[in-house]
Amino acid sequence: MNAGSVRGAVAVAASLCALAGISACDVQSDSSTATSGASASAATAKDLKVGWSTIYLTPSWMQQTLKMMEGDVSKLKSAGKVSAFKTFNANGDTSQQIAQIRAMIQQKYDVIIVDAGSSTALNPALEQAVAAGITVVAFDSLPTSTKVIRVGTDQKAWGSMMATWLADKLKGKGSVIAMNGPAGVAVSEDRWAGAAAVFKKYPDIKIVSNVHSEYNLAPAAQAFASAYSAHPDIDGVFSQGGALSAAALQTLVKQDKKLVPVTGENYNGFLKMWRSHQKDGFSSLATAQPNYLAVIALEAAVAKREGVSVPQDITVPLPEITDKNLADYVKPDQPDDSYPINDLPQSEIDKLIGK
Repeated sequence: MNAGSVRGAVAVAASLCALAGISACDVQSDSSTATSGASASAATAKDLKVGWSTIYLTPSWMQQTLKMMEGDVSKLKSAGKVSAFKTFNANGDTSQQIAQIRAMIQQKYDVIIVDAGSSTALNPALEQAVAAGITVVAFDSLPTSTKVIRVGTDQKAWGSMMATWLADKLKGKGSVIAMNGPAGVAVSEDRWAGAAAVFKKYPDIKIVSNVHSEYNLAPAAQAFASAYSAHPDIDGVFSQGGALSAAALQTLVKQDKKLVPVTGENYNGFLKMWRSHQKDGFSSLATAQPNYLAVIALEAAVAKREGVSVPQDITVPLPEITDKNLADYVKPDQPDDSYPINDLPQSEIDKLIGK
């Protein structure tokens, strides 16, 4: 499960929906005008019936993703390519997500977009959908099945980017606290693997504490404060998540300590603090798991229905938020728990999906 999936996790409390009845599923949005009798195997890129299966919808990142996807659906409807779109929320329950996917197969959806709650558990249902002639595209949290199109970012490259910037900032020498996500979570492990490979090249950079925390501000603040009290003379912080970065910077500010470099993510609370303390010499580099992965997934599915040779694996470049372009991202009028991102031009989307 990746950053989009681990931030703000919801309780696993939903019961299974009936396999034959979509009405038993948690349908979050409904703009359906499609002809229900259309055969998935005979569908073309016209009046497509599209479903999005998400492991949960509560976190702000997911809400922003839904809005971005609905915007693209509106454009595709105007072009006559999509006529129905529904979102199926599994409420954190992988079993329910599987049941919802199988319900979409029975209801003859043409396209299934999925943000997977498990890298392996969904594979049989997704492969069943592909065998039924449905175009299946996963984004963000990806299944391991090679039968579906997968749209994501390189999480090891994420860690490598952050570590390289920090090592350069420290001129290859200093003490660092590493703020990682929960132990055993794939996205956290991958990001740290990328960072560790970089730090290995710098024997004079010492990781004095390797902290694991949820991707939430309160537990991250507690975890960082504990590590910082034991190592108050650090020269930098490697952080692989926005709430973790906000926790570290918030602690330094509250304790009126030296504002050492802290790597980050496009978590708006962190971006706000970064901007407000630039005058004090604070510097950072941030990246993002961009919401537009969902748009790329939808556009890839439609292109596939049109006969385009869409790549099976689409790796989307990580954006870079720097001291120079920070103002283009930070949103002072939006909540801290939001993830500002600029739209990806259609020309870039077309290039990624092989058009």
